Amino acid sequence: MALIETEEAARRLARAIASDLSLYNEEKILEGIQGDNLFEVLADQIEEGRALFMSRVAPALVEKNYYDRAIIDILVRSKGHVASPLW
Repeated sequence: MALIETEEAARRLARAIASDLSLYNEEKILEGIQGDNLFEVLADQIEEGRALFMSRVAPALVEKNYYDRAIIDILVRSKGHVASPLW
């Protein structure tokens, strides 16, 4: 399989991986946001997603942090309604 070479495709892949994390880990995400330890609770899943992203995207695009941005947008910002010491 060829590496993803375009920024748009890299963004889409990052968001798809983050969306899957959100879909399959809803309870852990809520627990992590409420306990202010989201990144510890989901560390294994986030790193597994990162490894997938890095294996599919050209190194120059990995450096642009699309994956980290997608994690914040989808796992954190979308849960702004959840009570948390974060906000």
